[in-house]
Amino acid sequence: MCGIVGQFNFRDNSPVDQETIARMAESIRHRGPDDEGFYYSGSLGLGFRRLSIIDLSAGHQPMSDPSERYWVVFNGEIYNYPELRRELEAKGRVFRTNSDTETIVLGFAEWGDGILQRLRGMYGLALWDNLERRLLIARDPMGIKPVYYAKQNGKLWFGSEIRPILQALPQRPNVDVRAMSLFLQYRYTPAPHTIHEGIKKLAAGEAIEVKNGQMRVFRHYGHQPSLQNPPPSDRD
Repeated sequence: MCGIVGQFNFRDNSPVDQETIARMAESIRHRGPDDEGFYYSGSLGLGFRRLSIIDLSAGHQPMSDPSERYWVVFNGEIYNYPELRRELEAKGRVFRTNSDTETIVLGFAEWGDGILQRLRGMYGLALWDNLERRLLIARDPMGIKPVYYAKQNGKLWFGSEIRPILQALPQRPNVDVRAMSLFLQYRYTPAPHTIHEGIKKLAAGEAIEVKNGQMRVFRHYGHQPSLQNPPPSDRD
């Protein structure tokens, strides 16, 4: 199952507290009992809990490209990663593992945000450009994998569950009365709401970009269906 966590102090660029990131990751140990990993770069901290499925020996996260400019933490599975790998190798990208995770980070290095349009799978992920100091967080188009986040005073926390965010916030948030009403109406809490005030979740196909002290939420998934030309025959 795996799980991701992170914090970005994007307004004042103050260093993150490594103990906080470790505590956030520990709160989702049940999602990934096989391994944990951390990456820190001043005002950014990423954490990961791993359930080993693909490339058991070399899929450690956070994972970078060879230059260590681009980093990723990723929960999910990319179904078309072998095809993307072949395409990236043809462009000269060198792989060090057989994991689908490396396809994401090398794809980000090659195509930028365009990697999100190429992924076919289920995912909650965070991509970091250490040169531009830019963070990109995304949820898969079908919304299979969850991503939660909270923003306070120029600090952003995120994770695969609400638990890590509760570990990081200065104080426990109140119940969101509007979210409670929505839950009683629909038997679930629609995005961006959660049961906690100030904690939100990305909708299916949404992403967060944080750069230059600004944060925005946008829809990254923009598939436009088209008719097959020529149309398939009855035999097909």
